[in-house]
Amino acid sequence: MVAPMTRTTLDLTGLKCPLPALKTRKALKPLQPGDQLEVYCTDPLSVIDIPNLIRETGDTVEITERNDARIVFLIEKANGPIGNTNGALRS
Repeated sequence: MVAPMTRTTLDLTGLKCPLPALKTRKALKPLQPGDQLEVYCTDPLSVIDIPNLIRETGDTVEITERNDARIVFLIEKANGPIGNTNGALRS
């Protein structure tokens, strides 16, 4: 069993759609497989936007906290280039 390599926190509280999803995508790019990204959001639409983003990237996501004050996502970078979203090599 391999432990996560690193866990990075991304505080996006106060930002409105589409910024939480865009900043999450940017923060995921340099991560290595197994790394985790913990994302704090206050925008209610992030519960739709961030899971949709993660479906595209092929990573995994879970909501670890959801209340009136904030939503916390825990995203783990996948092992490979699943869901390449740059448009290259599509057949």
